[in-house]
Amino acid sequence: MSKSLGKASGTWRQYTAAAIINIAAVSTGVSIGWTSPVVPQLEGPTPPVGTYPMTKDQISWLTSIFCIAALIISPVCSVLSEKFGRKILGCLIAIPLGLSWLLTILAQDFSCLLIARIFTGFGGGMTIFLVPIYVAEIATDDVRGKLGSFLLFALSIGILLAFVLGVVMSYQMFAICGMILPIVFISGFMFMPETPIYLLRKCRTKEAERSLMWLRGNDKTAVDREIVQLMKIIEDDSTSARSIGLRDLVRDRGTIKGTLIAFALLPGQQACGNSVVFMYCATIFQLAGSSLSPNASAIVLGVMQLVAAFLSTVTIERVGRRLLLLISCGGMAICHGLLALFFLLQTSNYDLSFFRWTPVIVLCFFTTLYSIGLGPVAFVVATEVLNPEIAALTNSIAMTLTWTIFFTVIKSFPLASGLIGSYGCFAIFSFCCTCTFLITYFLVPETKGKPIEAILRELNTPMQKPGDDNSNIDSIEIK
Repeated sequence: MSKSLGKASGTWRQYTAAAIINIAAVSTGVSIGWTSPVVPQLEGPTPPVGTYPMTKDQISWLTSIFCIAALIISPVCSVLSEKFGRKILGCLIAIPLGLSWLLTILAQDFSCLLIARIFTGFGGGMTIFLVPIYVAEIATDDVRGKLGSFLLFALSIGILLAFVLGVVMSYQMFAICGMILPIVFISGFMFMPETPIYLLRKCRTKEAERSLMWLRGNDKTAVDREIVQLMKIIEDDSTSARSIGLRDLVRDRGTIKGTLIAFALLPGQQACGNSVVFMYCATIFQLAGSSLSPNASAIVLGVMQLVAAFLSTVTIERVGRRLLLLISCGGMAICHGLLALFFLLQTSNYDLSFFRWTPVIVLCFFTTLYSIGLGPVAFVVATEVLNPEIAALTNSIAMTLTWTIFFTVIKSFPLASGLIGSYGCFAIFSFCCTCTFLITYFLVPETKGKPIEAILRELNTPMQKPGDDNSNIDSIEIK
């Protein structure tokens, strides 16, 4: 009876730690969603910042500088997380997030607001880098997927919160409310433990044991068993006693496959066109003849994304990662194909008045498919298929690619639409989703409920079929 109570207590403590670190993700989501309701105010005749309406070029930089800042900070995050630890890096997240809102409140011109958005990018890049790694390293196998899917759910909460606050509050009050979240985050996260695997790799065994005792509900037997398993992973890895370099990413078959999977899924989140769909949702709603205002249409999509992200959190440990990824990527490819066909027929002057609802329905399906699959699951799988020693470096490079694609897509979409038409852009997005589907089908194994060491052995097995559940034998033997 006491053992089951300890396990339940440990599970809730893992949920608590995951929820607290994801407050930073909520704050990041608010910062991302800030542009949707505020940009029209900045372009209006009486802007809250400056004396003249901002130009389209200035607005485009406010929107995209977030990606450049995140791109710059991602490699730094890898170094900081390895040198000082996951917890220290997590506490540092509150600094740029808090400064971004403070500068937003005090901004008197475009340059000050641009600096605020740069700090937003720093905080967002640090958050999206750290949260998947921290959660994967504190969670047990049975809840790792569910806790990992909290990231998109938290981002969705923040984005929707920004859409609503931007409608009901003034510019200043919105920024003041945004500043509360980093304060709440640091107030809670400073009491959370460092990840056990990091402490063991740094030979801080006593601290690792205390961390595990808290995370596992003071179950000494389970803690001792897990320390033995983690020490075996560390001892089997030849890089534990030296610094990690790029050569370590190609040291064996499993590492190469895991790196390819991370490089495909994380950048694939932006190559699928999700950012463009969200930024141009109002245009598509208007094209369909909807009477919804731009703010209302954004809130509708925000609600759908939040609901779908919640469904992913509920189903990821039941349905599995691989199937959700395949459904998501395949479905998004079809959605983009339908949008490309609609815009092609419209450009060809076909009468589409009877089908004007099509973009709205397709857009809603796309948002749902992204939020139940590729959006949250990519973060989970990218940490599960990598050895903890190289996870920080690999995810840092993958996130650098992700932010590069994010920036490129946002800045180039208006120009590309003029050159090859909207139908050409959505056809490219459909092709990218198809490529991610094929990579998932041929490379990505099912990782649901499996220990990290079992997943790594499966990736190192030459003839192992992706998604073959026979590798569960490893899980049984370990247990």
